[in-house]
Amino acid sequence: MLVIFNPVAGRRRAAALWKVLDLLMENGIKLEVAETQHAGHATELARSAARDGLEMVVAAGGDGTIAEVANGLIGSPTVLGVIPLGTANVLAKEYRLSTSPRGVASALAYKRTQSLWPGVARLGVREHVFVQMVGLGFDGAVVHGLQPLLKRVIGRGAYVWQSLWESVAYGFPGVQLSVDGKAYQASSVVVSKGRLYGGPYMLAPNAASTKPGFQVALFENPGTFAALLAGAALPLGLLPRCPGVRVIAGREVEFAAANGPILTQSDGDRLVGTPQMVVDALSPISLIVG
Repeated sequence: MLVIFNPVAGRRRAAALWKVLDLLMENGIKLEVAETQHAGHATELARSAARDGLEMVVAAGGDGTIAEVANGLIGSPTVLGVIPLGTANVLAKEYRLSTSPRGVASALAYKRTQSLWPGVARLGVREHVFVQMVGLGFDGAVVHGLQPLLKRVIGRGAYVWQSLWESVAYGFPGVQLSVDGKAYQASSVVVSKGRLYGGPYMLAPNAASTKPGFQVALFENPGTFAALLAGAALPLGLLPRCPGVRVIAGREVEFAAANGPILTQSDGDRLVGTPQMVVDALSPISLIVG
């Protein structure tokens, strides 16, 4: 078993990681820990492990780290394990993964799996794999403006603070897009593989991350009031029914060149560049769920 960990995550998360690893080693499981050195390194490490025929690669981190590792495993029989160490851990909540050290260690030892079908954001010649969502517009502005130190100190509260700031500071330019060839316009867009957003909160009730396809959330109304209304509806589970929010199904999402640059986030991390298209990965991977 190869465990891939981002050392930038901090001491608290490193301590949580070692609680899991100690339990695994106590039960005689052989493992190796690899620390990432730069963006994309987790993908390189996972791809190399898959080429070497390793049975399991474990992503220790948040959704962004999981996506990097998943990218390296697509097309291989190597299974993906997760030690949830992120701020929101949306994918872990989507698949109801345990977050306790003993529960995580038990799941990795038991090796029961479900399919996870990632998405791919195409940015010119570059492709970016995501496991939960890609957000353009206000959503992207919040993540781009978020200060890492504030995120480490107050966790999900940092997103609330930044959302309040961006509701006033963000300009809400329009986003032109097409979903399976049908044209739409919105102020912000979230292309989601899963049902959840921002942690345990419902965004797309009909999403199925085990299958191809997406749920596309269109935030049609621009401005501060619309952003604050959506933010208030989110923790109440009412976001899909919020006025000005429409969620549609699709297999291929294309963003118009006329949009210009749009701030974008992927799995809660900043994405450099604006996607021209979002499609499914060529094949699913097997995710360990317990």
